[in-house]
Amino acid sequence: MPELTPALRQRILQAVDAGFAAQTELTAQLVRLPSQRGEEATAQDFMAARYAERGYAVDRWRIDVEAIRHLPGFSPVAVSYDNAYNVVGAHRARSLKGRSLILNGHIDVVPVGPLAQWSRDPYDPAIVDGWMHGRGAGDMKSGLVACLSAMDALAAIGLAPAGDVFLQSVVEEECTGNGALACLARGYRADAAFIPEPLLPMLMRAQVGPMWFQVQVEGDPQHASAAFTGAGANAIQKAIFLIQALDELETRWNANKCDHRHFCDHPHPIRFNLGKIAGGDWPSSVPAWCTFDMRVAVYPGQSLEAARAEIEAFVAQAAARDPFLAKHPPKVIYHGFMAEGYELQNADEAEAALRAAHEQVFGEPLREYATSAATDARFYGLYADTPAIVYGPECRMPHGYDEAVNLESVRKVTQTIALFIAEWCGLEERQA
Repeated sequence: MPELTPALRQRILQAVDAGFAAQTELTAQLVRLPSQRGEEATAQDFMAARYAERGYAVDRWRIDVEAIRHLPGFSPVAVSYDNAYNVVGAHRARSLKGRSLILNGHIDVVPVGPLAQWSRDPYDPAIVDGWMHGRGAGDMKSGLVACLSAMDALAAIGLAPAGDVFLQSVVEEECTGNGALACLARGYRADAAFIPEPLLPMLMRAQVGPMWFQVQVEGDPQHASAAFTGAGANAIQKAIFLIQALDELETRWNANKCDHRHFCDHPHPIRFNLGKIAGGDWPSSVPAWCTFDMRVAVYPGQSLEAARAEIEAFVAQAAARDPFLAKHPPKVIYHGFMAEGYELQNADEAEAALRAAHEQVFGEPLREYATSAATDARFYGLYADTPAIVYGPECRMPHGYDEAVNLESVRKVTQTIALFIAEWCGLEERQA
């Protein structure tokens, strides 16, 4: 295998720079393709075509929920998977002298919200002051393209990884993670995984595990004119009572943060986020029903079963304090994320490769952090005995209005990925 000399490292960095204009345009093309949950197929076709153009073996398949439902890490679903496709482009090394690698990114993006609140079309990847705007520009289409472009840079100087590399474009990261799980079920394994989520160019040491739950609250519908007499029971108001009560449980869980070493200094690792509420049928009727949806999280090593039991017991105890809810107990159901927390460990060699690459590109030591967000890294680390590196560009307003990614950070992260591939997989001459 070619020796990774300082001169060769510099050639790799220069190759990324030479291809960066094309990389930026490719990212813009991908941002223009809406890929919210259920409409990812067009963007996945785009990725499949890009992999095929480069000679990678392309695997595009529709996720079969029944085939993964029994696997550890599966999250319950409440939506159709008829249009849920994963795409993998496989580089197969000739010599197989190097270590294998998964480069994983997700194609799905979150809803844009009211368009009037955006300063421009959320699918217009305008570049302003070095930032590319658009839904998914940061989270995480720029990272997905960075993986491909890092491989392109090696190819441009006549080299290829000496180990197998699987470029994964997956769905469902934003709501279940079942796309990454489906890749494991498909048989994709490697010696390490790299996920360029836009959580800054630092090493993610630990992440929480998100859980979605919904509380269904009954009411007693009456004519609005009689409500002042105490007739009926307003389901929306009862739901608000429960929502406010759950603040106590959030406080309790955050008080335990120092039981988890990587989160002891985190200001607020566990968030009981009220993400959605709906209720009532008619303005002149006391609401008969209300549902609210929350995203909470667990620490690495915390039992999901115990967390669910604690939530359900707390809701039941709070309901018991209300005369109506005591007789009409609310229901708690689960319909999305059911994820364990993850801590990167036993990854000394992968971390060393990343540190060396990062220090050459950024000229400073690699920092690390723990996040109250989550990534697909847990699937590789917890269920495939595969160290999963999370390291990506700088994103502004992920999930918010005017999402944007810093292009200079994308360039440097792409250089880091290219050097990491060269160090981790080794290199061989590229076939003509």
